[in-house]
Amino acid sequence: MSFWTDIVWPLVVIAFESIVLLVILLVAVAFILLADRKIWAAVQIRRGPNVVGPWGLFQSFADLLKFVLKEPVIPSGSSKGLFLLAPLVTCTLSLLAWAVLPVADGWVVADVNVGVLFILAISSLSVYGIIIGGWASNSKYPFLSALRSAAQMVSYEVSIGFVIITVLLCAGSLNLSTIVRTQETGLADMIGLPWLTFLNWYWLPLLPMFVVFFVSALAETNRPPFDLVEAESELVAGFMVEYGSTPYMMFMLGEYVAICTMCAMMTILFLGGWLPPINVAPFTWVPGVFWFAAKAVLMFFFIAMAKAMVPRYRYDQLMRLGWKVFLPLSLAFVVIVAGVLQVTGWAA
Repeated sequence: MSFWTDIVWPLVVIAFESIVLLVILLVAVAFILLADRKIWAAVQIRRGPNVVGPWGLFQSFADLLKFVLKEPVIPSGSSKGLFLLAPLVTCTLSLLAWAVLPVADGWVVADVNVGVLFILAISSLSVYGIIIGGWASNSKYPFLSALRSAAQMVSYEVSIGFVIITVLLCAGSLNLSTIVRTQETGLADMIGLPWLTFLNWYWLPLLPMFVVFFVSALAETNRPPFDLVEAESELVAGFMVEYGSTPYMMFMLGEYVAICTMCAMMTILFLGGWLPPINVAPFTWVPGVFWFAAKAVLMFFFIAMAKAMVPRYRYDQLMRLGWKVFLPLSLAFVVIVAGVLQVTGWAA
């Protein structure tokens, strides 16, 4: 009986939670992709997808059907095993990161005490999918793009790491759920307005780090204006130029899931996660998962607007921003935050 209750039943629960999370996440990504195209179209004063289903709501599912039914073409000179493994690695690692992300109080598949380290490890490994895909294609253009990707993603992971350290210093924990709970109190309580919960969130005291994290997230996920890995005008779709059909779809799915992960991380680290912005009725009547989703969608809206409005950086500008601006700034902020917390005793 103890074997069933201690081992088998927890595994069944984890498997069920994982399946439910993946289904919801994949459906959400379909509509996030549609929103990305709609926002881009609205900025350019055009309609965007509007034929498949009402207001084009089924466009992403039509694209899925098209990709699944197309025949995959594998270049004859490629390393066929690695060629097919690369998109699987990218997609799997992107989905795996959501195992430790709490979408509401207690709503998390694995509430581990090292959730932040898990996210950093997954984001570091995800670059391998792109490198393997570029190398296995046996073509100079994908390989050149894979080299760009390795340098770009590693450069901005360093800045993201230091930004997260500033949040960890304030929260005093590596547990993502605990980081959200520490934002229940803060500046609003100090000024005598405890119901203004949004003033307690870390976006206000760590505003420069919030901006650095946002911009670094664009570079980490190869989003415009830092989409140099897939710069169509230079590299002919970059490392994915030899891919088509389902493998191409898995690369794009991994990219959009990674974008959603970054939006969720910004929500958890800086925007109070599932906490309502104002701690009075009717805001407190709304379930926390809806506040979490609303904040994550808001972050994605800003990412989509950056794609529509900001021109692409040159590669030297990209690397200069990461190493000569963001790295010194984030490192200096780690020292400043640690000093302020030590002097004032505000650490959690």
